[in-house]
Amino acid sequence: MALPQYASSPLYTEVERLSLEYADCMTITGRDVSDALFARLRDVYDDDALIELTMIIAWENSSSKFNRALRVPSQQLWKKV
Repeated sequence: MALPQYASSPLYTEVERLSLEYADCMTITGRDVSDALFARLRDVYDDDALIELTMIIAWENSSSKFNRALRVPSQQLWKKV
């Protein structure tokens, strides 16, 4: 339930907040990953981890678009707030 407020929630670590910000920038239309954000990511992730994180975010975005286009219903694994 705290996910929408991840940037200010004490439930997330700084690295988790950074990773979620990255996911938002990769996901939300009209947003981009700034050089400053990428530099912060490089401070906490090595090359392999950053590639893996980017791949996971991109995969989830692709999967979501694929399912939506084909009318695949949600599995209800999360609860709307």
